[in-house]
Amino acid sequence: MSSPTPEALYKRIIEGIETKIAAGELKPGMKLPTPAELAEEYKCSEPTVRGALLRLKERGVLQGRQGRGTYVTPAP
Repeated sequence: MSSPTPEALYKRIIEGIETKIAAGELKPGMKLPTPAELAEEYKCSEPTVRGALLRLKERGVLQGRQGRGTYVTPAP
């Protein structure tokens, strides 16, 4: 059995975070776990997590706050 590709891993992270938001586990304004904690949860590397978070930020789902972490974007 082969390992998942980095692309498949980051898509799994994106889907996981979006599912948690839709289910209300992650609410607007909530801080996400650190990339290290997410890497442990998803069994992947921190750069893979950062790539997934970047894509979610680009889509407006998440926002980064310098030195404070990554947060779920507040609902409009």
